[in-house]
Amino acid sequence: MSVTLEIPDSVVNGLRLPEGEIPQRLRTELAIALYSQGVLSLGKAAELAQLSRLLIGELLGTRGMARHYSEDDLAHDVSYARSE
Repeated sequence: MSVTLEIPDSVVNGLRLPEGEIPQRLRTELAIALYSQGVLSLGKAAELAQLSRLLIGELLGTRGMARHYSEDDLAHDVSYARSE
């Protein structure tokens, strides 16, 4: 399933962003907001923002937002580290 979000022209025109940055910035802001609410995992937030997990993690850090890190995340990271 894919979702298309319609944003009124008046809102888009009111954004204080260069026109070429708007789609990426909105995806990133939505991803960060949903991650901070616990609605998306870090990986899915990165996918939505079309950024790497590292970059989305850095963005969270620059904004002073805590990263959600569960036991499952730790197990995944340990498994990944052992496979290299």
